[in-house]
Parts: sequence; structure tokens; C-alpha cells
Amino acid sequence: MRIPNHPSIESIRLSRVLHALSDPNRLKIVKSIASRGEEVCTYYSYEFNISKSTVSHHIKTLRESGIIRVRVEGSQHFYSIRTDDLNHKFPGLMDVVLSADPESY
Repeated sequence: MRIPNHPSIESIRLSRVLHALSDPNRLKIVKSIASRGEEVCTYYSYEFNISKSTVSHHIKTLRESGIIRVRVEGSQHFYSIRTDDLNHKFPGLMDVVLSADPESY
């Protein structure tokens, strides 16, 4: 099985992070991962009423921007926020994002 590529801390760009966070569904996914810890992707399709292919696209965008990390275990993909990396690169950004009221999306 192919291991997903994650950008290094040095290659994470603010413009890509902000773009990834500009979609309300991606924000919901990020907040869900942050509140629940490491999660499996299948949950989001049901929780947010979006197709599996759309969830997959959102996860890819979040991973490629450097916001989430994917860990593969067998056929399961587990997602977690790269909190330490993001706080090192952009201090306070994720605190603001995670404290935002969902009504303001």
C-alpha cells in the first residue's frame, strides 16, 4: 500500500493552509479531528452528509497543505492534526481556527 506524502515543516506555506481552511466542510473535518483525536475517514461522509469522494478530496487537500497527517494501518487510514508542526510554523493560527464558532463558517 502506498504511504501518503506529507509536506515537511519547511515546505508548509501559509497560503496553502489558509486555502485548505477556506472550505466550511474542511473546517468541520479539522475541528472534528482536533476534538476527537485520531480518526478514520469513513465517519465524515455520514456526519457531514457529503459523498465519500468529496471527503477524500477534502482529506487530500488538508494533507497536502500540511494540516493533517495520515497514518495507514492495514486498510484503515487514520487522520490527525499536525498541531506541533503548525504551532511551530504559524504560532496561534490553529488556536484561532479551532476556537471559531461554526456559525461563522
